Amino acid sequence: MHIDGPEQQRGHVLLIAGDAAVRRRTVRLAPGANLAALAMVPAALLLGSDLPSDTVYLDGARDPNTVLARLRTAAGTRGPLLLYLSGRLTADRRGRRLHLALAGTTPGTVRYTALAWEWLTGELRDRPAGTTTLLVDLAADKEAWPLLGEYGTLPAPPGAAVYGVVAPPEGPATAAGHGAVSGYTRHWIDQLRRAPVRPADVQLHALAAGAAGPAPGTLVVPTARDLETRPAAAPAAARPTAPAAPGPADAPASADVPDTGPADPRARLHALATGGRHTEAAALARTWEQQVLDTRGPGSPEAVRCTEIRADLARMAGDFDLATALWTGAVRTRLAGQGAAAPEVHDAAAGALYCWTRLKDPVRAVASGADLLELLRALPRFDPQHLRLTEQRLEALRAAVRDGAALHG
Repeated sequence: MHIDGPEQQRGHVLLIAGDAAVRRRTVRLAPGANLAALAMVPAALLLGSDLPSDTVYLDGARDPNTVLARLRTAAGTRGPLLLYLSGRLTADRRGRRLHLALAGTTPGTVRYTALAWEWLTGELRDRPAGTTTLLVDLAADKEAWPLLGEYGTLPAPPGAAVYGVVAPPEGPATAAGHGAVSGYTRHWIDQLRRAPVRPADVQLHALAAGAAGPAPGTLVVPTARDLETRPAAAPAAARPTAPAAPGPADAPASADVPDTGPADPRARLHALATGGRHTEAAALARTWEQQVLDTRGPGSPEAVRCTEIRADLARMAGDFDLATALWTGAVRTRLAGQGAAAPEVHDAAAGALYCWTRLKDPVRAVASGADLLELLRALPRFDPQHLRLTEQRLEALRAAVRDGAALHG
């Protein structure tokens, strides 16, 4: 975001953690953990601006009027504004209006203890176009989800750029247990830290959403179709801390979808995969991987990341056999190069295990399960319960294969 006359302006970062999303005593989304992680990122990097800025954190707020006052102050800033929201999205039963649940919000007190979504959009409505970014990492409850289906997306103020994910009421947790940073927010932060220059927000969104692997049914904003039709991002010269990488866009890539560099088609891959064009996404990913192998070598960090991207594309396409094999290979490579304590090793292991549990053919599951279990046992920090369940499932599958062989012998 860029506005003329920077000497007269200040930027503003407002981070709001609403109520945690909990289902059956399992924390699906821990907004406080997300805010704690974002607090470690410099405001200039979050904003994509070198302007002086103010940062406000609201975690555990119970009074919606207090949140509204902070929101009003943020909306009144003359410089760029980043508003981050994480928590449980709910709705009041009588008026059927969306709200961000705050600490202590219950189904019967939504209208009095939660932040009305229309308050948020109303406060941001009059800000100049191009100065406001709304970043969300939310989980909808059973009251809010039908409303999102009616809207078709998350309602947003005109002129604001909105990015994020809203998980459905049913499905796996978006974070790995209580106090963990959710996948989308974690990968957004990781991309900010890893990139030599700050990517545009739309690029960060595409990379974070693709790497996080949202649960089936998750509302991703903007959608793949939005990414396909959106004009290319403004030249990075207009973004004080984010000059564009030089060079032409990747030739498999659509001119309407921004890339992360001259040979990095991850934004395009995400758009293709979420749009159901899995064959094209897989072909583009294999081509990119071969280029990386030729230039960086098979053991390079870039090469293993390509493998993980191909694994996630296979997961999105429903090819869990290939996804398991690719994730398992990534675990083996990262384990050899980074050691058992590296968080990337555990992330890859979690991806491999999830895909392996989705395999329906016992013979295939047994064939790939033995290698996976050996790798999981080499990770001393891996959840013992998950390891035990893996051992039990593999043994049950082996028994099923033996019984099947005896039946047809």
